[in-house]
Amino acid sequence: MGKPGIHFPGLGVGLVILRDGKILLYKRIRVPEAGHWSIVGGKVDHMEPIAEAARREAEEETGLTIARTELLGHAEVISGADAQHWVSFLYIAREVSGDPQLTEPEKLSDFGWFTRSQLPTPLSDFAKAAIGYLDNEDFR
Repeated sequence: MGKPGIHFPGLGVGLVILRDGKILLYKRIRVPEAGHWSIVGGKVDHMEPIAEAARREAEEETGLTIARTELLGHAEVISGADAQHWVSFLYIAREVSGDPQLTEPEKLSDFGWFTRSQLPTPLSDFAKAAIGYLDNEDFR
């Protein structure tokens, strides 16, 4: 793990879930970016393929079934206030089934479907990065 006092960036994933031109966002309770609205996601486990981590995290946090994902891009968040440094691969899922739920209330406090013109605030840096990758045809 390294010498005491030496920290390394975390490797994470985020998943944009779109349905009917709206994005699913959850309000975070934990750092980094506690109190911000964000896409679902989390850390990649050792020996876990990144795309599988994106699906796993999304299914755990939402209760949805994710059919397939596509890579959107990446994001890096460095938060000195939270002593957190994350590099995340961002994916998108357009084919999901079920209705979202609050399955991890210790991590997330609220959720909703939002259009581009009605995004909640504050948005997490991960959500901002992911939205920057989206095509207007998908996300109105």
